[in-house]
Amino acid sequence: MESTRQQKVARLLHKELADIFQKRSHELGAGALITVTVVRVSPDLSFARVYLSIFPVHHKEVFLQRIRDRVKEIRRDLGLKVRNQLRIVPELAFYI
Repeated sequence: MESTRQQKVARLLHKELADIFQKRSHELGAGALITVTVVRVSPDLSFARVYLSIFPVHHKEVFLQRIRDRVKEIRRDLGLKVRNQLRIVPELAFYI
């Protein structure tokens, strides 16, 4: 069961990551619709599992690999957006 703090951080990360994917969609997957479905945060708030939905379905693995290759850039962008709300930006892992 997640604590209230975990839920708040997960909602914040969900909102900001969705915004990042919307703005960087041309880099990550031209013609792909990438949606953040669920964000799960560890109890110490240092790790976040991000579940994505990718459309079109036939190139999911290609788009997921592009996202995983750019995880440092995505985490940096996320850090710039949440720097006033979080002390530590969690490590990110992406799943379909």
